[in-house]
Amino acid sequence: MPAFAGAVAAGYRYVETDVHVTADGVLVAFHDESLDRVTDRTGLIRELPWSEVAAARVDDREPIPLLEDLLGSFPHVRVNIDPKHDSAVEALAETITRTGAIDRVCIGSFSDRRIASLQERLGPRLCTAGGPKVVARLRAASLGAPMGPVPHQCVQVPVRAKGATIVDERFVRAAHRRDLQVHVWTIDDAEEMERLLDLGVDGIMTDRPSVLRDVLEGRGCWFD
Repeated sequence: MPAFAGAVAAGYRYVETDVHVTADGVLVAFHDESLDRVTDRTGLIRELPWSEVAAARVDDREPIPLLEDLLGSFPHVRVNIDPKHDSAVEALAETITRTGAIDRVCIGSFSDRRIASLQERLGPRLCTAGGPKVVARLRAASLGAPMGPVPHQCVQVPVRAKGATIVDERFVRAAHRRDLQVHVWTIDDAEEMERLLDLGVDGIMTDRPSVLRDVLEGRGCWFD
């Protein structure tokens, strides 16, 4: 939670988190699928009860937050959510519905199936990023292939994947023609941020929010 609080205190109004579900159906906002790397406990989150996950501490201090606590703590902040396993889909749909957060979340995933499942559960109000199949079609469309409308609001992509460039001027233009925003991850270099903004991307995900803020302020694009 401190990382989210720090970003919000710095002026950001859009944060990102992965989510995982415990063995007994509790949804947590946490990057890793296991506790091993950054907490004082071990084990896959989806194989542990909430009581054990709740006892874990990050850096010996911070508990792992529930997604509903993240949504409740920052009610004016949009949250980009990536369900990292099929088991998280039902709990995520329930949490979004129960907290009334549908108009301030966006779902992104490497799994087209998870995205489609959440769309089926939550309906057209849910903001979603197109999954890998949509990105592949959009890349082809940027090179001249036909492509019809898609039921998403954005695509969230790396600049390059498997040695091939994804985000270039043609890709951004093809996305915008289809009313899709382009969000790029994970960009920590100021010069690369500048280059992507010059291409017209709509969002940048970064692990260095202070660098991105400096870039946006320098371009007159930061508004407190």
